[in-house]
Amino acid sequence: MILKNYALGQWTAGEGKGQSLFNAITGDKIAETSSNGLDFGEMMKYARSVGGPTLRKMTFHERGRMLKALALHLLSIKNKFYGSSAQSGATQLDSWIDIEGGIGNLFTYASLRKQFPDETYYVDGEHAPLSKGGSFIGQHICVPKQGVAIHINAFNFPIWGMLEKIAVNLLAGVPAIVKPATVTCYVTELMVKEIVDSKILPEGSLQLICGSARGILESVTSQDVVTFTGSASTGRMLKSHKNILNESVPFNMEADSLNCCVLGEDVNPGSIEFDLFIKEVQREMTVKAGQKCTAIRRVIVPSNKIEDVQIALGKRLAKTTIGDPSAEGVRMGSLAGLEQREEVKDKILLLSKSQDIIFGNLSNFEVVGADKEKGAFLPPILFLNNDPFNKIDCHNLEAFGPVSTLMPYKGIDEAIELANMGKGSLVCSIVTADDTIAKEFVMGAAANHGRILILNADCAKESTGHGSPMPLLTHGGPGRAGGGEEMGGKRGVMHYLQRTAVQGHPTSITKVTNVFQYGAAQIEKNIHVFRKHFEELEIGETVFTHKRTITEADIISFANISWDHFYAHTDITSLDGTIFEERVAHGYFILSAAAGLFVDAKKGPVLLNYGLEECRFVKPVYAGATIGVRFTVKQKVNQEKRSEEEVSKGIVKFLVDVFDQTGETVAIATILTMVKKIDQSN
Repeated sequence: MILKNYALGQWTAGEGKGQSLFNAITGDKIAETSSNGLDFGEMMKYARSVGGPTLRKMTFHERGRMLKALALHLLSIKNKFYGSSAQSGATQLDSWIDIEGGIGNLFTYASLRKQFPDETYYVDGEHAPLSKGGSFIGQHICVPKQGVAIHINAFNFPIWGMLEKIAVNLLAGVPAIVKPATVTCYVTELMVKEIVDSKILPEGSLQLICGSARGILESVTSQDVVTFTGSASTGRMLKSHKNILNESVPFNMEADSLNCCVLGEDVNPGSIEFDLFIKEVQREMTVKAGQKCTAIRRVIVPSNKIEDVQIALGKRLAKTTIGDPSAEGVRMGSLAGLEQREEVKDKILLLSKSQDIIFGNLSNFEVVGADKEKGAFLPPILFLNNDPFNKIDCHNLEAFGPVSTLMPYKGIDEAIELANMGKGSLVCSIVTADDTIAKEFVMGAAANHGRILILNADCAKESTGHGSPMPLLTHGGPGRAGGGEEMGGKRGVMHYLQRTAVQGHPTSITKVTNVFQYGAAQIEKNIHVFRKHFEELEIGETVFTHKRTITEADIISFANISWDHFYAHTDITSLDGTIFEERVAHGYFILSAAAGLFVDAKKGPVLLNYGLEECRFVKPVYAGATIGVRFTVKQKVNQEKRSEEEVSKGIVKFLVDVFDQTGETVAIATILTMVKKIDQSN
């Protein structure tokens, strides 16, 4: 089978003799691939000129719905990918993580659209006042970069690695070129074919390189984003490319990671936490045959429990059946290829010079349903390092396979020091039932780790485990781990947006952002805003209400109705030494009175008010004060119908600016109001 690249809107085989790809279980040749003849510069121009403009014209909500449609489609045909995944040595569980975990990322980022406006851009944070008179302000906006995301991915998760990255850049409105690791690119190619055939993504938004991408960085510009997952040496080489440096191209790297798992001093054999620890370490050593960037490489245990852990972990590892994933009872498949196997063997031999193998034998192990020489098989290897502060190879060498090192510590300070000797990791774990121990460890280790799992009996049932990055949390780590961040919910999307500070008059900034800025021109019309449908409302449209004088009887009555008898409202003899000059009206009474002023009581397009986004009481209101309200359309947020029967509506954010007889604001709030649309078709 000849694998093809997807470039410039068509499937293209590379020129000349390609690289042979092999079944990791049987050693049989399954495909050949080449990227020779591809013009990477033209591919990038195509992404920028075809995919980019189309994506940028779509709103965040439209892009999110596109991701949801793609996720549903891929989930409906998920079984197509399991056979191809198995050829990479993956078990059913390994494939499930890769395939359905990857699709899960699409669903997550599709849902994340709700945290963004139904606009092509994002208004970031509140405005910054830049002048005394309020006529000059600043506001950050975020717009999609006008380049392409180049994803250079690792071999271990050929589907998840692609989907978790493109979900983010596509939601941001940026097209992608994906370059999977060649050894398992046949899995990625199969999924990209299905994505292309679905026609869900706009043309130019996704291209694929099966084979070498040497030279692709020659065409990058400052508008592009490059991500890399793989070895630290390759990552450093790419990161230092002249174009990356000269063009200041954002470069995200995920590299080596000597992740650790710590057993708390409070945990004893026979406890739930002890069993959780043993299971977690065994699972992280054997899932995906240890070929996970998050796998546990260092097992840090109180010195008085080393023997207990060694025995328990050895027993559990001994139950791990290795072989063809299709064979009955197999729990661990092979590495991705013979080259990967030899690399891991070499690292094991290097580690053996400073520490002892206490479980596993490179030459003496059984394989079910396959030839262990033809397939890329290795047994789990567990080392013991009794002197981890001086014998430090285990803190510097990563064997990217089913390999871990057990090491002792005395006291929490030593545990923290050992964890940090990995010089930066994607994730570490501590298993403890003592939250004081957990806090001390987290505070000491957090600076050196991208994620920390605190595992105990209370969260075990629902915990996703040490090795599972979650789309809404950052995935990345400092130092050795590459110093990058991926996913992270909204934070990840921002990586593909340009944040720009826009300065000007509030009216100008309102026009640019489509969000009313305090101090902008307010538009008064003859029809009350509560009489208008969602589509008819205009940003800045304002109702200037009638006024009401607050009486002492109002304050006392509200205290009795609300049962809020705070002394400032009810006991004028207690005001000495306070900021209040006399009996003060309740803030919530002022807000309630404001509602009485701005609400149009008749039935109309307004369906309900369901909350406040912000509320501040900025000036005391005393009996005798007269208040009015400037009630302004601040922002409109479109809502999607979840069923045909549902009323089509949107959310209108109204600025409630309550002022007194001096014209000064006494209270300010943003209320959320659900408003019916004229058009009920969508």
